[in-house]
Amino acid sequence: QVQLVESGGGLVQAGGSLRLSCAASGRILRIDIMGWYRQVPGKQRELVATITSGGTTNYADSLRGRCTISRDNAKNMVYLEMNSLNPADTAVYSCYLRGHSSRWGDYWGQGTQVTVSS
Repeated sequence: QVQLVESGGGLVQAGGSLRLSCAASGRILRIDIMGWYRQVPGKQRELVATITSGGTTNYADSLRGRCTISRDNAKNMVYLEMNSLNPADTAVYSCYLRGHSSRWGDYWGQGTQVTVSS
């Protein structure tokens, strides 16, 4: 089993910054992709950013230039730095991992709430 635990969410004012962290633990044989998605009530979950084991990154157009994803392969952790936040960024941010435990699969954290006040 794979467990993903996010931290770093909270309330921030518009224009502010936030850093999210996610720790992966459990019986992990290999991690390919780690990343972040976000979701607001009534809408589909959407990509924020992903990073491969080799460091290749992919960002949602709405966040490109305002966030940076990074990863510590030795610690099985992924981070997301977000800047110039605005109320439209308010959402539950979930950590994502594609890797091999007892099987290859997609794994998700419980999510952490990010609220940006105007």
